[in-house]
Amino acid sequence: MEPIAVIEGTAVPLDRSDVDTDQIIPAQHLKRIERSGFGPFLFDEWRKDPDFVLNDPRYEGASILIAGANFGSGSSREHAPWALEDYGFKAVIAPSFADIFRNNCFKIGLLPVEVRAESARALMDAVLDDPTTRIVVDLPNRAVRAPGLDETFDIDEFTHWRLTEGLDDIGLSLRNEEKISRFEATRPGWMPTA
Repeated sequence: MEPIAVIEGTAVPLDRSDVDTDQIIPAQHLKRIERSGFGPFLFDEWRKDPDFVLNDPRYEGASILIAGANFGSGSSREHAPWALEDYGFKAVIAPSFADIFRNNCFKIGLLPVEVRAESARALMDAVLDDPTTRIVVDLPNRAVRAPGLDETFDIDEFTHWRLTEGLDDIGLSLRNEEKISRFEATRPGWMPTA
């Protein structure tokens, strides 16, 4: 996982609330065992509508997704953040997230940023009016900035540290590699090795 500092870029305005994980990545695309290759199937059913926002070339290359409240509800499939990340998003801004979805994002370094509903609406409207609007998500300072908006967001200290250090669960374990090796070297031989 790459360390996160400042994410700056354009955004896709997904003006919908209660977007569940099956809408983010439909179940028929969950046959892969890798974390990659899900981006082309992001919002697959909705993308069949030519007017769906991801089909609008003005939003190509955006690194931030702005969505309505309760984003990522539904099942706990970690494929949903994988698909968002594989598509190219580095942050998702919304008034609220489903807890399991938010935690799955943190595990892979996709930053879920919870802001006040009126701030999310202001960002959504700004990007709908001008797709070239630049948004800055500053993780070290816990801030979101855009023309006419400067707001802070909450994130717990441990998760903030993990993300700024670029540590996923494996990276956290490897920080203790010497202790693990020392323990393994002194384990009794009769104990299982796997």
